[in-house]
Amino acid sequence: MVKVEIVNGRIIPFPTDNDRTDEGSELTFNGRVRLIEDDREITHLEYEYYDGMAEKELRKIAEETIKKYSVHDLFCKHRVGKVEVGQVSLHVVIWSKHRKEGIDAMTHFISELKHKVPIWKWAIHQDGTKIPSDCTHQ
Repeated sequence: MVKVEIVNGRIIPFPTDNDRTDEGSELTFNGRVRLIEDDREITHLEYEYYDGMAEKELRKIAEETIKKYSVHDLFCKHRVGKVEVGQVSLHVVIWSKHRKEGIDAMTHFISELKHKVPIWKWAIHQDGTKIPSDCTHQ
């Protein structure tokens, strides 16, 4: 099963599920806003997105990921709008039979998300300047 959401406001994490008996692995990833972007202190990030296209592409990548890595479920919430330092901007949960395919799926999913989903991130510096923030590392 795939669940994807784009939210404007604080992310409420997906709950853990202690009734799952077929999955031995539950991986949770929370991407948080760092204080430093490009070696400069920021006040917050601003995320913009292509409404209607971003969620569709996010779902497509999630569905491809569960097939490729044989994971049971992938749930994702990505935040848009203003996100303060320390807050969660990306929340992903993957359930799989074993940890290896879950870890591989998580790595693949987040990498694909950053490269293909039309969500753009802007770093807002202390002086008010707004610069694009690119994630060039894996």
